[in-house]
Amino acid sequence: MDWLTIIKLAAGFVLLFAGGEVLVRGSVSLARRLEVSPFLIGATVIAFGTSAPELVVSLKAAFDDAMGIALGNIVGSNIANLLMILGMAALLAPVIVNRRAVLRDSLALAAASLLLTVFVTLGEITRWQGGLMFVLLVVLIVYSYWSERRRATPSGELHAKEEAELQDVPHSISTAMIFVVAGLASVAFGAHLLVEAAVVVARGIGMSEAVIGLTVVAVGSSLPELATTIVAAYRKHADVALGNVIGSSLFNILGILGLVSVIHPIAAPREIADFDIWIMLGVTALVLAPVFAGMRITRPVGGFFVLLYGGFIAVQYLGFIKP
Repeated sequence: MDWLTIIKLAAGFVLLFAGGEVLVRGSVSLARRLEVSPFLIGATVIAFGTSAPELVVSLKAAFDDAMGIALGNIVGSNIANLLMILGMAALLAPVIVNRRAVLRDSLALAAASLLLTVFVTLGEITRWQGGLMFVLLVVLIVYSYWSERRRATPSGELHAKEEAELQDVPHSISTAMIFVVAGLASVAFGAHLLVEAAVVVARGIGMSEAVIGLTVVAVGSSLPELATTIVAAYRKHADVALGNVIGSSLFNILGILGLVSVIHPIAAPREIADFDIWIMLGVTALVLAPVFAGMRITRPVGGFFVLLYGGFIAVQYLGFIKP
């Protein structure tokens, strides 16, 4: 691996993080100026903005026929969201779960994870399967918005708190537009550099593209979620941190992977179908269990989640799981 590849990899990380942050702030500012409801901003605008790196990275990888990176990015991002990001948030501030506030999105995430597992084990995520996932996300958002319009709900209040959590956004429409354009350009170029460098690294050291997608690329594209979640936890708004993680993971599957598969069908690498998708499903069940029970996610539990993520990374890089 030469220095140019290392520089491209590092630049890709920086551009994805910075671009995601700028895009979120510009998009939220525009939505507020257009008087979009705080619920919709929290449920869609912020979720899309923080997941934009996953979208561009997976789309770029799919068109480059790097299917391991395209699918591994989403599977790995969800594992990173649920173990590393939520674990780090719980280490900062124990998460007191408001079961009623996150129940709907948690059930949707569990169902989406099961659906994705079925599609991956079939060997390919086709256009109709991707379309189904994306339509399910739209139906969920419309139903949630309709329910919130009828009467205030705890889940709606949580999404509104996610919107209120985001500060330091531009005030003028022109500045907001500049933020959006600059954020999109940064994410697009960062994704190009990251995928290009990741493929070179994988082939240079004899590692599969799926492993690179599940680890390096997944962490890189998850940086905006990490930033927003850690800030929320630092401010002692642990319920917002939990909502960010669950919402982002749900959006990754139904929104990002659904949309990418509609544009370009994704063949599932055997190693992901045989191992990693089941790890994602197990991790989802592990994290949602205390959520469904209404239990606190304490600092020791958060530390356990982070250690589990470290173990997952070690398994990938030590080559215990062969394609």
